[in-house]
Amino acid sequence: METLRSTTPVLERQLLLQLGDRIKRLRKAKGLTTIEMARRVGVSRTTLTSVEAGDPTPSIGTYLRVMSVLGVAGDLAMLVSDTFQPAPPGSASANTRRATPQVQVFVRSDPDRHQAQDLQSLALHEEAVRLLRTNPELVDRVRATLAKWLANGPSRSESLWREWENIIAHNMWRKALGRTKRAQELRQASPLPTVLPDDVRQRVIFQVRALKKGGVLGDVAEALSAEGAR
Repeated sequence: METLRSTTPVLERQLLLQLGDRIKRLRKAKGLTTIEMARRVGVSRTTLTSVEAGDPTPSIGTYLRVMSVLGVAGDLAMLVSDTFQPAPPGSASANTRRATPQVQVFVRSDPDRHQAQDLQSLALHEEAVRLLRTNPELVDRVRATLAKWLANGPSRSESLWREWENIIAHNMWRKALGRTKRAQELRQASPLPTVLPDDVRQRVIFQVRALKKGGVLGDVAEALSAEGAR
């Protein structure tokens, strides 16, 4: 199993997706509807849906309030406790040969449910949207690609391409960056990846491929070394 010494954009996205899934499962286990949950948290139903989708847009404060209502805020609070603070220099704790606390999280996308494929598509689209927001010329290229596809005649994807025309015209990028079935369908018939530089595309593919193998967050090698030295 590979040790993940640093995060990547794809790994960060996957962690948020897993957090959103956990929050959604906990809400359902408590028998709360999205309407009731949103009321208790003090957010809109749309915002709660974004949290449960692992959307990076809601603030960390919003995530914390949702987790607090579900009774798992302590998971996040633990990260800011003294448990993970380095011991003062020269102290007995600093000089001990005992391994420092490790945060080891097994992270893996599930290829059997096409999760890895959709994660890759989502990551590619997020990269494309970042480029489109800063480069109007690329928007024109996307429009030209759509026009070319539509000019080729009838296609089962035509309704999706027409929806993409509306998304592009009104900068409704979030509509295609969600986890709904429609968002997934839109990504499958999307012109956005055509504007990505090859190095960006390959970087995302490489990161997803590495994630499919699974990994552990935390310096496991140092932990094992320190344990063996005792």
